[in-house]
This record gives sequence, C-alpha cells and structure tokens, in this order.
Amino acid sequence: MIAVFGAGAIGCWVGGMLATGDAEVTLIGRKRVMDELAGGLIVSDLSGQTRTIAPGARLHVTTDPAAAAGASIVLVTVKAAQTAGAGGELAGVVPEDATVVSFQNGVRNADVLRAALPGRRVLAAMVPWNVVQRAPGAYHRASSGKLRIDDEPANAPLLAACRAAALEIEARRDMLAVQWGKLVMNLNNAINALSGLPLATELAQQPFRRCLAAAQREALELLAIANQDVARLTALPADWMPRLLGLPDRVFRLLARKMVAIDPHARSSMWDDLQAGRPTEIDYLQGEVVALGERLGRAAPINRTLVRLVRAAETGGKRDFTGPELAAALGL
Repeated sequence: MIAVFGAGAIGCWVGGMLATGDAEVTLIGRKRVMDELAGGLIVSDLSGQTRTIAPGARLHVTTDPAAAAGASIVLVTVKAAQTAGAGGELAGVVPEDATVVSFQNGVRNADVLRAALPGRRVLAAMVPWNVVQRAPGAYHRASSGKLRIDDEPANAPLLAACRAAALEIEARRDMLAVQWGKLVMNLNNAINALSGLPLATELAQQPFRRCLAAAQREALELLAIANQDVARLTALPADWMPRLLGLPDRVFRLLARKMVAIDPHARSSMWDDLQAGRPTEIDYLQGEVVALGERLGRAAPINRTLVRLVRAAETGGKRDFTGPELAAALGL
C-alpha cells in the first residue's frame, strides 16, 4: 500500500494517478480536503485525459496519520515548513521497512525527514509540474514534465507503480542538483503570487520575466561560487534561462512553448497559499538563496527583496503588482 501524507493538490493528483494503476493508495490529509473526496477523486491533465477514482478497493481517504502504518511506501507532500512535524507524526506509525519519499519543494526536506525517522529509508524526489484544483475533489495537472527520484534500490516499488499508472519518472544520482534546478525554476512562484495573474499571462509580459531573470541569475551566480551543480530540467540548461526570459514577448512565446506546456489558468502554489491565508514556502525558495549567499558572505538583494514582499503579502500587503511596479521594487 502507498500512503500519501499531507495530500493536497500534488498529493491528491499523484495518489489518484497511482490508484489508476495497480497500486492501493491511502490519502491522508486535512478534513476539508478529504471530505471533498467522499464522492470520488477526479484527476485530469494537459492531454485532455480525465479519470475518476471512486473510494473503495484502490483508493482510501482519511485524516488519521495512523493509516500509514500499513504502507510500504509513504509519499510526503506537506509544505516544507511542516516537514519536521510530519516526520514526528510518521515516526510512531511508519513500519521500519517502509520507504519514505519526499515529494516537496526545496532542497532540505529529505534530510529533515531522515532526522525525524532514524532507520527508515528516505528518498528525495521532485515533482516538476503545477497542479490546480478545478472543483471540490477535482485536480488538474497544469504543466508538463516528469518526476525524478533518488537512484537507489529502494525506489523500485514506486517506479513499478508509476509505470503501471503511466506516470513518467526518472531515477537520478544527482538529486541535489535536480532539487536546485527545480528551486531556480520555482523562483517564479513568488513573482507569480505577487502579480496576481495566471502563470501564462504573467510570463507573457517581459517586465515580469526581467524580475524572474534577475532572481535566477543571482541564484545561479551563488550556486556557481558554491560549486553546486544545477541539473538541466528543460530543453535549455539552467544558466541559459535568464537570457531566454529577456527576449521580446513574441520570440519568448515561440521558444517557451517548445520547452514546457502550461495551462492558461494555472497559477503558482504560492498564489494559492496567499489566497487561502496560509504561510507560503518563501523561506524555502528565495529564502534558500538568501541563506546560501549568507553562507558564502555574498549579498542576494533581488531574492531578499522578494522574501520581504511576499512576507508583506502574507499579512495583507500588496499582491497585484504590475510588471514595471515589481521591477522598480527590485531596483531593476
């Protein structure tokens, strides 16, 4: 059995897809989310496929962490700030021979889980795509890409479950580089949240792309100083992305469509958090870049300012910046 702990948008979509294969899946999440699944879980994607999974033999929903006691695989999909708490809850219930997989943003969550779950196998993994909730119990994968996971023997059962569900997944020996590659791409989460616009609309505007390019360039320069590799996750290497973002709108749209597909209604998870009044993951995205700069004795003014603006937005501050307004706030 596969348990998904902290099943929100990502967890429900991944868990639902795994249940369409040969896997028995238990979703463990907040009462509101689990109540919405009482009539079934709907998962859809950019190809137009829609699948409905009824609760029963293949899919179970609960709010009780103890349901993970029978799992051979536990996927952790909580927000990064909740990782230590999740590890504490799982420590008393997860079997010692279970494999725990961190399907989370950021670069430190697998280590946090290892500290909380001594003796268990904990693997790092990466989810490349955005998932949006279209209606109660209905989750839509709104961008393209494939899952990545630590290349270790313990990943074999999950790889088999993904293959049975037609979920693309790749085993990698450089997961830290993969996680940093995703983090560099995720620096747009804050910009999207502060724009208040769908991702495609925001990225179609050069002033917003200038803000993202500046944040990415700053992060990549610090990572180069730290000798930290950054994995290539799209058709272009990570250090080419700031140059692509600086192109005129028409040229950018032509090239971007060849790299990643994005649903026109998709927004970042950070935008979702602001809408719901939840704390964001800013400390684990831009904040991670700022922390890296501090360890290196270097400044990270662009990412530090984005941290400040998102924290202000969390407490009622501005979150409808135009592209020129945000660029000015960043000193661009």
